[in-house]
Amino acid sequence: MTPDSNAAGFRHFHDQLSSLKETLLGMSSKAEERTDIAVEALMNRDREKARLVIDGDPELNRLEIEVEQAAVELLALQQPMARDLRFIIGAIKVSNDLERVGDHAVNIAESALRLADMPKVNIRIPEIEVMARRARKMLGESLDAFIRADGALGRKVCKDDDVVDSLHDSVFRVLLTHMMADAKTITPCLELLLVGRNLERIADLATNIGEDAVYLAEGKQIKHHHEEDHFNEGRLQPAPNN
Repeated sequence: MTPDSNAAGFRHFHDQLSSLKETLLGMSSKAEERTDIAVEALMNRDREKARLVIDGDPELNRLEIEVEQAAVELLALQQPMARDLRFIIGAIKVSNDLERVGDHAVNIAESALRLADMPKVNIRIPEIEVMARRARKMLGESLDAFIRADGALGRKVCKDDDVVDSLHDSVFRVLLTHMMADAKTITPCLELLLVGRNLERIADLATNIGEDAVYLAEGKQIKHHHEEDHFNEGRLQPAPNN
């Protein structure tokens, strides 16, 4: 193979990598947008926006397939090494997480439709709006971290998940109080519990992507506290009691 053909092959490989990154960024943007619209539909009892989210779900499914096909082609034809290899494998996982974010946005939109058909009750849960903003921010930051191989930002996203978990617990307690005080609120409160659960899952998926960003940047696995477990393996353990 001549130097010119080597250079052309190198350029083609990096063009394909850039295209894969662009597809992932577009997919993330659509997943974030779907989440935003679903929450707006919920808060404003907007059936049209809720249906827009539901009808748009096949687009994210299509993009996930595009990412997988492009990644498999790169793996099969280019035999990438080191960080490029980690990025391509990570892209397949990230696209799956983003598709699942879209599914959770659809779940929220479906709850919005059901709530819009119920008599309006006086339930105001500001924590749900805060959860939505934080989950959406985590999603955007996690993708930025992955695309830029920014391990520090990926770790920040993982830490932010604790805040969303705490908000989710608060939503549960507030809604339980409403249901105990007034039986008429039980059905709408159950729908809002589902919404809270879906937002918490979106934050979990953003955390997954943040963990993948750390692995891409540093070659370290932090899923399931793997990093801590690996560190502890090298420490002296206390002697067992006789």
